[in-house]
Amino acid sequence: MSLDAVLTQIDTDLDAALDRLMGLLRLQSVSTDPAYKAEVDKAADWLVEDLKSLGVDASKRPTPMHPMVVGHVGDTGPHLLFYGHYDVQPVDPIALWDHDPFDPFIEDRTTPDGSTKKVIRGRGTSDDKGQLMTFMEACRAWKAVHGTLPCRITFLFEGEEETGSPSLVPFMQENADELKADLALICDTGMVAPGVPSIASQLRGMLKDEFTLHGPAMDLHSGHYGGPAVNPLKEISRIIASFHDDEGRVTIAGFYDDVIEIGDNLKAQWDTCGFDAKDYMDNAGLTTPAGETGYSILEQQWSRPTLEINGLWGGYQGAGSKTVIPAEAHCKITCRLVGDMDPDDIRDKLRAHVEAQLRPDTRVTWDNDLEGAPASVMNTDRPEFEAARQALTGEWNREAVFVGMGGSIPIAGHFKTVLDMDAMLIGFASEDDRIHSPNEKYDVEAFHKGIRSWARVLEALS
Repeated sequence: MSLDAVLTQIDTDLDAALDRLMGLLRLQSVSTDPAYKAEVDKAADWLVEDLKSLGVDASKRPTPMHPMVVGHVGDTGPHLLFYGHYDVQPVDPIALWDHDPFDPFIEDRTTPDGSTKKVIRGRGTSDDKGQLMTFMEACRAWKAVHGTLPCRITFLFEGEEETGSPSLVPFMQENADELKADLALICDTGMVAPGVPSIASQLRGMLKDEFTLHGPAMDLHSGHYGGPAVNPLKEISRIIASFHDDEGRVTIAGFYDDVIEIGDNLKAQWDTCGFDAKDYMDNAGLTTPAGETGYSILEQQWSRPTLEINGLWGGYQGAGSKTVIPAEAHCKITCRLVGDMDPDDIRDKLRAHVEAQLRPDTRVTWDNDLEGAPASVMNTDRPEFEAARQALTGEWNREAVFVGMGGSIPIAGHFKTVLDMDAMLIGFASEDDRIHSPNEKYDVEAFHKGIRSWARVLEALS
């Protein structure tokens, strides 16, 4: 099959591809808020119709929460499963958006070096609708040029990724025979540095936990009880401070037992992958890395575990002052996991640490509805990984690299544990795309070259 003709078709059709993306971006598919349920359904319907326009046998499948979209096409060649999610994060705080987050548009953006580039603005542009559509548009170009796609493809689009994917594993288990393929492709990822195509070779896992520290039987007047009464806010602060030492290491007993140190060879690849530490810190408005001493930023982000405080509250939250000692205080925690770390084991160790710190007249209760997922390591010895790496190198004129990922994408592990499938993660997001934040964007170049990249990868894997 002629790849050059497909690439030409992609270039010619770019404006129409952008218009199609805008249509999907206008749908307010916020999965975490029940008020948007109808919009999530509309996005699923939109994708079903777009898949059908490519000759895909596609349908919307109900789940207890939001629907899955499943499609199948082709009957010869390798069988690939492509996964993306069509739900998006809430837009709050809306006041920090420069424009309506669901009225997407293209703007010229000035870069730090003074040049300009075109970006697509709107919620979901980078996470994950823009990335999902790069693969769809690559398939569209193959179909337009050759009348068919180069191999068997199963499409799996989820509407709950931003709310923890509660329906995903049960759906995969119930439909395992239909979904199982030779290899899974995941687009919900990015490039390690601008213009550096990347394939994720390892992902950190995730553990979520939340606890309430209880003290007095009621809120107390701080004039009457300040001093004699235990203060849950003070006590929870002390407990949180005990989680780390002055070198940034987690102090929970046994926390590092199943961490696997990376080899010198992989570390050398990361050191030369084009990552700019200053740009990375500047993008967050920071100057100095504050993590575990003795490890580079990429090592901290990709191969070291963390324990972070994501929320802390208690007592009076309104305007002005209210002189109370609160009856309770609350804390939300996430741990990023690496190597062979077991989420259940780490949860037990974390809770034991907290409970060992309790002083008289305090007690702790835990949220027992939170889940965890282990880290994932991809089998890059499979020939498909090198074929895809060479395909990306050909498009970007820069050696593609195998990288780690600091985030957690549980679907990669689910493909392995539920469907016994390896997964390949390829995406074109940038560090400054502001995913989950106001004014999210996706570079037009990333969208365009992402489509071309997937066309090359499809050809290489077929």
